[in-house]
Amino acid sequence: MNDILTPDICVLGAGSAGLSIAAGASQMGADTVLIEKAAMGGDCLNYGCIPSKALLVAAKAATGHLRAEALGVHFDPPRIDFQAVHDHVQGVIGSIAPMDSEERFEGLGVTVLKTAGRFVNVREVEAGGTRIRARRFVVATGSRPLVPPIPGLDGVEFLTNETVFDLTERPDHLIVIGGGPIGCELGQAFRLLGAKVSIVEMAAILPKDDPELVSVLRNKLRADGIHLYEGAKVVGVERTDGGVGVRIERDGQEDRITGSTLLLAAGRTPSLEGLGLEAAGIAFDRRGVKVDGRLRTTNRRVFAAGDVAGGPQFTHMAGYHAGVVIKNALFRWPAKVDTRSMPWVTYTAPELAQVGMTEEAAREAHGDIRILRWPFAENDRAQAERKTSGLVKAVTAPNGKILGASIVGEQAGELIQPWVLAMSQGAKVSALAEMIAPYPTLGEANKRAAGSFYVPKLFSERTKWLVRLLARLG
Repeated sequence: MNDILTPDICVLGAGSAGLSIAAGASQMGADTVLIEKAAMGGDCLNYGCIPSKALLVAAKAATGHLRAEALGVHFDPPRIDFQAVHDHVQGVIGSIAPMDSEERFEGLGVTVLKTAGRFVNVREVEAGGTRIRARRFVVATGSRPLVPPIPGLDGVEFLTNETVFDLTERPDHLIVIGGGPIGCELGQAFRLLGAKVSIVEMAAILPKDDPELVSVLRNKLRADGIHLYEGAKVVGVERTDGGVGVRIERDGQEDRITGSTLLLAAGRTPSLEGLGLEAAGIAFDRRGVKVDGRLRTTNRRVFAAGDVAGGPQFTHMAGYHAGVVIKNALFRWPAKVDTRSMPWVTYTAPELAQVGMTEEAAREAHGDIRILRWPFAENDRAQAERKTSGLVKAVTAPNGKILGASIVGEQAGELIQPWVLAMSQGAKVSALAEMIAPYPTLGEANKRAAGSFYVPKLFSERTKWLVRLLARLG
């Protein structure tokens, strides 16, 4: 007979969303069960955010001598030990893993079941011979790499983000299918570490970001020596003597790219297989579990959070979802998801960050808008550090309401945060324009961009008339 557990909350999936929910719920006094069939920490720790950023740090270090030359400091060209790079990446994962470990969560009072879980009816989950009849359930099983239906793909070896960090030898020529954040980040990383790289994208690279700022990054990728094939449809792949051949079609013309290694970065798909969602009365489709604004599924005892709930697939979004679920599941507080001030960052060099609407989206939604810009080339700190390739761009309504902001340049992921705060608190552009920014900092570019909102009025003929009038009055 199966063991039966009756916790307050049962979480399926120990990725970013699941871990945050389990830790929070247990520490708030809820009897909590956490089910995970694979590695604790999920995609972010083991195959995503952490290893990719560790690899990017190594890649940027490999070009440090080039930047130093502009400062009058000279180093010998670096020697890339790719086995050591691999060890560095795995070491970073290992240093963070204890925070996500089974032992830590059991220490927090969470019952951890290291096995697969599936719904057997609307109120129960079975996991490795144990039945869980919880008051509330959370599906947080994340997503996995999408393998597109490309002719010939089943006959060649390929990498995804789940396997690329296992490489101990540098590829000779890496062909990346997909020009989104994953494809651009990993493509640039391998290029800076000495590999030849080609990126194939059906549309334009980074299609969700502001095209004006994407163009800055596109130029940098090309300057790095990456071959970009945008607007290219992959019509087939095949084995070659040296590795792999990718056939593409652009503007009605077919071309062929040959390389040593193939990396798929063509998107992600929710991990739903084997969960028994039908038995629980939980509706879903190819985009994920269907949820309402409170992240409730069609089974009101069950919530979904993170990538599996559809929508933006970011670790910080999963963490945000965790807070919404805890408020609803534990406190019956009708909190709803609001993504209007949700940022995202592509951690290339330069970084590309976005919050809210792009210029194009704002024009479609509001019509009358104001565009504010401040280039890094007009920032003194950027000049001192020779990091002048970048731009702060903000979109506002005529009354100063911030609709969105985009930044491309050094530390864009850090610089976007004042805009995120302002939007989340409903502050107008005046909040950024009036703040006192330390000098010299890159962050001054935010203040300058915000301040440009007032330039037309500040230096208008009316203002000049008023100054002259007041001067005549003594």
